[in-house]
Amino acid sequence: MDATDRQLIQALRENGRASYAELGRLVGLSGPSVTDRINRLEAAGVITGYRATVDAKKLGLGVTALIGVQLSDAVDHEEVADRLRELAEIEDCWFIAGDDSYMLKVRATDVDGLERTIRRLSRTRGVSRTRSSLVLSTKWENRVGQLPQDEEA
Repeated sequence: MDATDRQLIQALRENGRASYAELGRLVGLSGPSVTDRINRLEAAGVITGYRATVDAKKLGLGVTALIGVQLSDAVDHEEVADRLRELAEIEDCWFIAGDDSYMLKVRATDVDGLERTIRRLSRTRGVSRTRSSLVLSTKWENRVGQLPQDEEA
């Protein structure tokens, strides 16, 4: 991956709907050259997908919580992750170091919906305990930071 690939990745992180022509102007390449580079980055698994950023509240998901999940002893972490994946309310799932094994970002319609999700989590085989923090307001989300500099540059 060279500096041009990094520029393309950064531009797509900021605007996933940018056309290949726009991206070409940004990096000084033709549209077909940009297409080839992006196809290569997708094939290599560097670019894993494209998605829309939406306002959860406008979709009826007015409650966000971060939930730490502590696992039972001698449980298979991957099996628990597969079970957690089945809960549609879980938007993000991170395997973490510390007291908890997983940190989840959960969206629910209201506090009652969050309570139902927590009950389902607590009944999940391999989960011994949950600890929830209710998000009062979101200052920013899905922030696009700068990529680390290419070490060859």
